Amino acid sequence: MSFRYQERRISGEGLNFCKDLKIIGDRIVENWRRAEGHRVDVGDIGDILAVTPEVLIIGTGYAGFMEISRSLHTALENRSIKLIAQKTPQAVKTFNELHSRGKRVAAAFHLTC
Repeated sequence: MSFRYQERRISGEGLNFCKDLKIIGDRIVENWRRAEGHRVDVGDIGDILAVTPEVLIIGTGYAGFMEISRSLHTALENRSIKLIAQKTPQAVKTFNELHSRGKRVAAAFHLTC
């Protein structure tokens, strides 16, 4: 599984995405929405927390405007899940690198802003 970010789009696995998405194992969740738009909280990624990846990568948007709540930081720490938050173009590269090394990695990518 490998993805490419280009002009606020992600492509990979023969698909193109222009709306926010999550990658959980081999599953892609399209049109990912959050309760508070530009803020990600525990309830927004319950499906990711349920599978307990080693690493969660959050793509914070092209310009990095997405915020991560304190409660999400705490929930990840309590589950020993490493958080990597980066602007989405870099986050996609990091996801590809960790996935290719066999890490159990999940991702939540914000594609705009």
